[in-house]
Amino acid sequence: MSASAQIVLRKKRNSKGLYPLAIRITKNRRSTFKHIGHTIDLEDWDDKNLKVKKSNPDADSLNNLLSSRLSEVRKGLMNLQSENTDFSAGQIKRNIYKPISSLTLHDYAKEHLDNLEAEKKINRLTTDTALTTYIWVFHRSKNLRFQDISERWLKKFKTYLLGERKLSETSALNVMVLIRLLYNRAISDKVVSKDLYPFGKGGFQIKFPETHKVGLNKKEILIFENVENITDVERHALNVWLYSFYFAGMRVSDVLFTRWSMIYDGRLHYRMSKNGKLVSLKIPIKALAILKSYEKDRLSEDDFVFPEMKKADLSNAKDVYNKTRTANYKFNRHLKTLTKKTKITKKVTMHIARHSFGNIAGDSIHPLMLQKLYRHTDLKTTISYQANFIHKEADEALNSVIDF
Repeated sequence: MSASAQIVLRKKRNSKGLYPLAIRITKNRRSTFKHIGHTIDLEDWDDKNLKVKKSNPDADSLNNLLSSRLSEVRKGLMNLQSENTDFSAGQIKRNIYKPISSLTLHDYAKEHLDNLEAEKKINRLTTDTALTTYIWVFHRSKNLRFQDISERWLKKFKTYLLGERKLSETSALNVMVLIRLLYNRAISDKVVSKDLYPFGKGGFQIKFPETHKVGLNKKEILIFENVENITDVERHALNVWLYSFYFAGMRVSDVLFTRWSMIYDGRLHYRMSKNGKLVSLKIPIKALAILKSYEKDRLSEDDFVFPEMKKADLSNAKDVYNKTRTANYKFNRHLKTLTKKTKITKKVTMHIARHSFGNIAGDSIHPLMLQKLYRHTDLKTTISYQANFIHKEADEALNSVIDF
């Protein structure tokens, strides 16, 4: 069956009460739409003659534009049909609207990775480099045009990631998030038409599965605090973990970069590595005890509190990243041993210090205060995070039903 194209007014009203003008492309009873970027009142549309009525002050220019766009589409259809190739409506749309630029997804990916390296965001650079590799292996080429990335292509790619590459749902979607980021940049640069955007409503939707965050409770924290007969390396790993916990789940990279010069007036002053925000927190008595146990190794006022960064080449972002990653790996290994010795059944890693703080905070601390402690930009992030640990109301509701 041959394809057809027709001018239409889409019956999808926007927030201003106006309706979008578009070209409808139909093949095998399936349609796709090419919006021309203009909207009108419903009463200004001549549904019989498929044009804008004179009641609209821009009727002449809009009708000329519609005629021109319709001519472009029909010419494209004729070219495709002359090649005797069977195209779907969606494929017709992608092939008719040629890219304004020859830049590909690989070009944007390389620019993205180069920027991360220049900004010394090595953790993100390492992760995103690995994610892009999946794309090139699946496509079997680095020459992937934006108009070739359709909803169908994304679904097939996700199936490949989950099946052949055995990625988790979250990891597979992280690849999609990166593609979406690069696609949006290409649209912003007018490299590809926004009409071909394959994500969002009506396209490929990225919905991450809910995660279950587990943190230690007060009893388990007390067991950790009072554990005896452990090795020096285990004690050090535990000190770093507890230090993180005492400062509202401080990230391991920030813990390791704590300098003695950051500690004054009974407070810890530091800048978060993740978002650059300044933090000033009163030093809890328990954290002060940990700091005193490392004071004997202080070489200068600007020396690091913990030893891991003392031999790092601070001018080399990759060296700093590697030493941080290695330290985190060692801490987690020793924490695993500690959980066996203390008979704590939960998995404990450095990041669990943050979950443990959230678990104990529960619904006893106002979300605005927790937002300040976590240094979240958006309160919604704090509320969403704490939702993993607040169970009191649900528990009481359950008991009210079954407690008889």
